[in-house]
Amino acid sequence: MSVRTRRRRTSLTALAVAAPTIVIFAAFSWWPIVRGALMSVQRPTFVGPVEWVGWSNFAYVLADPQLGQAVVNTLWFTALAIVFGFPLPLALAVVISTVRARRRGLYAALAYFPVIVPPVVAILLWQFAYNPAPSGLFNSILRALGVGPLAWLNDASLAMPSIVLQATWAAAGTSVLIYLAALTAVRPELYEAAALDGASVWKRVWHVTLPQMRTMILVMLLLQLIGAAQVFTEPFLMTSGGPQNATLTILLLMYRYAFGGSADYGAATALGLLLAVALAVLSVIYLRLTRRWQE
Repeated sequence: MSVRTRRRRTSLTALAVAAPTIVIFAAFSWWPIVRGALMSVQRPTFVGPVEWVGWSNFAYVLADPQLGQAVVNTLWFTALAIVFGFPLPLALAVVISTVRARRRGLYAALAYFPVIVPPVVAILLWQFAYNPAPSGLFNSILRALGVGPLAWLNDASLAMPSIVLQATWAAAGTSVLIYLAALTAVRPELYEAAALDGASVWKRVWHVTLPQMRTMILVMLLLQLIGAAQVFTEPFLMTSGGPQNATLTILLLMYRYAFGGSADYGAATALGLLLAVALAVLSVIYLRLTRRWQE
């Protein structure tokens, strides 16, 4: 048997082994994307023949006066989530990495605990804490400081920051564990050399830790940007987009198209496709701009 024939048989065997996984992945991951793209140019009824409407779903979405408000709210949520929610897990991971190894697991578990709380339960607990009455949990704390009471989720200017605070609390644990894993790859001799040079703790973090983790930090920042742009559960359960559409996000508007009474699945998928394209373009630009820092 020639070498070429042997290689071909090996490739066919590998393809036969991987075929079931490829089929399942295509059916549950790629087919819904293709089906959504098709629905964006249709008016699906699910009971009759499909009506092809071309770009009219996109024209309807782009002409919707609520779209601008949803985009601004989503950008506002993303900005707040990056400013307040991105550095916090990194700082927690750095602090936890400095404690003794025996206690490090306990602190990591405490940081991860909010992640294992079911999202609906966590949001209901935060809604209780955000009670606008003077006897509400947060208002009781603020009253001791001579502030409030605040309307929290009922105030258009406070609703989105309140949601960001809850979302940051709920998601920070996963990022903490990832950063802790990345910190183990930083060589100890770098810290020892910095300590011998008289570098303070802050200088060691700035000149050793952050440069050694920059690839992980850049990837996590991109993932957080994409995740924040797709926020849905928190505004849906906490405010339903209110007050006065102050927390209406793009995915919440998509939900209203599909399940808000009009059952306009074509407009919902068109908006979803526009969001996917925008995030893909953002990702390409981000990766190009940060390519030099990842090397």
